[in-house]
Amino acid sequence: MKEGIHPKFNQVIFLDASVGFKFLSSSTKSSNETMEWEDGNTYPVIRVDSSSASHPFYTGKQRDTETGGRVDKFKQRLAQKK
Repeated sequence: MKEGIHPKFNQVIFLDASVGFKFLSSSTKSSNETMEWEDGNTYPVIRVDSSSASHPFYTGKQRDTETGGRVDKFKQRLAQKK
């Protein structure tokens, strides 16, 4: 591998502020915001919009989207006119 062309890979804390869930992982992203982790070390914090703790698919609060598409709506309108 060539030297100096790869991004720096380090430990960061990903924080889902909507539910207060956080986890430590490796990433090439960085941040000026830092937080102390359970092991006593300080790591950069990356705020995320959703995680497995708040995403509807993983929490079981997913809504059914059985509303039908354009073709179904057209067929319904056609059936009403007959």
